[in-house]
Amino acid sequence: QEALPPPCESQIYCHGLLLHQVQMAKLYKDDKEFVDMPLSSAPDQVLKRFDELANTYNHSIPREQLQVFLRDHFQVVGQELQPWIPGDWKDSPQFLQKISDSKLRVWAKQLHQLWKELGKKVKPEVLQHPERFSLIYSRHPFIVPGGRFREFYYWDSYWVVEGLLLSEMPETVKGMLQNFLDLVKTYGHIPNGARVYYLQRSQPPLLTLMMDRYVAYTSDTAFLRDNIETLALELDFWTENRNVSVSLGGKSYVLNRYYVPFGGPRPESYSKDAELAGTVPPGDREALWAELKAGAESGWDFSSRWVFGAPNPHSLSGIRTSKLVPVDLNAFLCQAEELMSNFYTSLGNDTEATKYRNLRDQRLAAMKALLWDEKKGAWFDYDLENQKKNQEFYPSNLAPLWAGCFSDPGVVDKALKYLEDSQILTYQHGIPTSLRKTGQQWDFPNAWAPLQDLVIRGLAKSPSPRTQEVAFQLAQNWIQTNFDVYSQKSAMFEKYDISNGGQPGGGGEYEVQKG
Repeated sequence: QEALPPPCESQIYCHGLLLHQVQMAKLYKDDKEFVDMPLSSAPDQVLKRFDELANTYNHSIPREQLQVFLRDHFQVVGQELQPWIPGDWKDSPQFLQKISDSKLRVWAKQLHQLWKELGKKVKPEVLQHPERFSLIYSRHPFIVPGGRFREFYYWDSYWVVEGLLLSEMPETVKGMLQNFLDLVKTYGHIPNGARVYYLQRSQPPLLTLMMDRYVAYTSDTAFLRDNIETLALELDFWTENRNVSVSLGGKSYVLNRYYVPFGGPRPESYSKDAELAGTVPPGDREALWAELKAGAESGWDFSSRWVFGAPNPHSLSGIRTSKLVPVDLNAFLCQAEELMSNFYTSLGNDTEATKYRNLRDQRLAAMKALLWDEKKGAWFDYDLENQKKNQEFYPSNLAPLWAGCFSDPGVVDKALKYLEDSQILTYQHGIPTSLRKTGQQWDFPNAWAPLQDLVIRGLAKSPSPRTQEVAFQLAQNWIQTNFDVYSQKSAMFEKYDISNGGQPGGGGEYEVQKG
């Protein structure tokens, strides 16, 4: 099989001998460390010096020499960012007054302080010498997830935006939206995160929704009018580059999938991807690397969900992300199409409003035909090769509720029955990511905040008091888990292990992160 193009052009941060030697030497506990290090001089100089070094040692450079080389030519991570305290941060936003329990109020106030720790601004050097950094320059300051995640991420930022608006910080949100819109104008899409090695993969498309939350909060329709074309461009990226046509019962439907036709190991997880490739025939390596990137694009990196249909559900070597039509991705796009239709209506452009309304209707019909299961009362990922649904439990199976992507209001109560039948309501500390324990981080026993939100706010759309009550109980469970762990550790974590009480989560490719 011929080589696919690399994840970006940089011969330092994306492909080539230097990257290979450094990452395979495992000089750092986390492969992401090296690709986040800025250069001390121009890349050509560094590559030239590296070539000389490699020739001196007949291409097997001793570990010590490699370390000296890195000390001489690279800077420590984090140098290109400076701390930033948001200008619109204020001491007591109104939501704090609405929390009646005093312990919870104190906790919420502490969380509100975190915006000051997670705020970052890119130093001007990155604009002057972009080739010396893996960080992509952003004009406006932003909030990062925290820990090893020193840059901003695409889908994470939607929940960051919801939190910022609760904290009454619309200016910070506007700056983050401008950064995303700039990325679309420059690259035609939003990368997974603001690093060059993330350039060729995106993440769940929630930009339109972020804009909707911002406009609903500020009524800033001028900002919407100025940027609606860019929002349209971002959705075009998905419909043009991530679409797949499926025939069923004599009809043809078009839906979307995660798909990243770029080769080589992910630079930030290079040694893991290289070692995994050693377990498959040489001809299958490029395809494996592309499927791993598609898994990263899904936001669920990694999960048994993307290995469904492979011989061994516990081994990532069988990953086949692009062979599945994901419920959540299509729900997010369906929601975006509805929002675009509303946006254009509010701006007085009926032609475009109708176009997006039609796109949403087509998608609703396709999702009903391919993903919805009337008997089970949920939607399921569709396996393109085996032409069947993946009937396993994932919270994403209910994403269309959250996204308002359904036509029959009765589906919300069916979803409650689905959760009961799957015995999900027996978990007291949060909703698990799947029911399979594989050692991957997007599987049992980990629970992730965004997935709690998908289910809880999905169920909350039901008019039935019982379904409302369950949604409330699930919210209580999650708050309790987060509060208990915070009480012990004084930190919030990206994921929680819900198997025995709540603890910080684990598994996957790196240590659990605070943020």
